[in-house]
Amino acid sequence: MRTVTEVVAALIWQNDRFMICQRPANKKRALLWEFVGGKVEPGETKEAALIRECMEELAVTVKPLDIFMDVTHEYPDITVHLTLFNAVITAGTPQKLEHNDIKFITVDEIPQYEFCPADVEILEKIRENYRGETF
Repeated sequence: MRTVTEVVAALIWQNDRFMICQRPANKKRALLWEFVGGKVEPGETKEAALIRECMEELAVTVKPLDIFMDVTHEYPDITVHLTLFNAVITAGTPQKLEHNDIKFITVDEIPQYEFCPADVEILEKIRENYRGETF
């Protein structure tokens, strides 16, 4: 039985667009798109991990809200339990401290990007919930 790694990520909206980040070329799943976030450290709450990861990766302060959804995905090298929080940026402007690129995209633009496999189910739910809505 493989250990499951707890991972958190943020669904951050800006009007009718949400933030996606492109993984660096030197990491596993290189140059695929994902939501900002990362691993939960021992003794850390998921919310605290999300706040820390967003500061480390984007130099922004976020406020985690409710959980949008969670998924478990088995990659060849790791099994992740990903909890995606709705979140808002409360301070700072996103910087590319770790990612190759950062974009805000509309729901209709999702098919133009290649995402990490763990995010596919999440993206389907975003498409179902937000198609044609204005914020």
